[in-house]
Amino acid sequence: MPTSALYDTIGREYAQHRRPDPRIAARLTAALGDARLVLNVGAGTGSYEPSDRSVVAVDPSAVMLAQRPREAAVAVQARAESLPFPDRAFDAVMAVLTLHHWADRVGGLAECTRVARERVVLLTWDPAADAFWLVREYFPEFGETDRKLFPPIAAYADAFGPDARVEIAAVPVPRDCIDGFLGAYWARPEAYLDPAVRNGMSSFKRPGVEAGLARLRADLASGAWHARHGHLLEIDALDLGYRLVAAHRKHV
Repeated sequence: MPTSALYDTIGREYAQHRRPDPRIAARLTAALGDARLVLNVGAGTGSYEPSDRSVVAVDPSAVMLAQRPREAAVAVQARAESLPFPDRAFDAVMAVLTLHHWADRVGGLAECTRVARERVVLLTWDPAADAFWLVREYFPEFGETDRKLFPPIAAYADAFGPDARVEIAAVPVPRDCIDGFLGAYWARPEAYLDPAVRNGMSSFKRPGVEAGLARLRADLASGAWHARHGHLLEIDALDLGYRLVAAHRKHV
């Protein structure tokens, strides 16, 4: 299903559970540096758009764009693979957990690079990372699919070309993360049983998830989950493979 059609279907209550976590937001803002004009690609409802600089948002889904707050940045309905802007129109381009929805990831990254004067900042996922308990034990098909969708970390240097310096850093997920992406509830397993929570996660719109949910429900009821993973409840953040990729032009 095309990304716009997918989010036109699942995105109607997206903003309720996909809110920016301030700790992740701080990492993204720092990576944007002193960029004053920013393009947010795959912007959706506007999470993580910095409020202290000028922003233009792009998303292919009209349903997602309609949920943007009234005071949010100006938005354009368009795809990452075909950005309707001239070369180097923005100081920086940002894209948050959206690459796996692009039909042409190489083309989308090339477009981001084309319209950025200074840098491209991405929050993405490393397909070489170990799967966390939800994927490993209950939904291994999520990992199999996502490893095909997310570019390997080594690919970003090639995507941004020889005139870019690429920096990559781990972004551990806080135990009380308020942005409801797939890994957000690693320390709150009961949340994955809530249909409203799952509605903000595109992975759960794939067919055949009922069996995994039944196993998780049974393991929580029996205490089996806590026997295996109770030690996680003692830590504040966990590295689940989310990565901050920042590509800086060597010559602006």
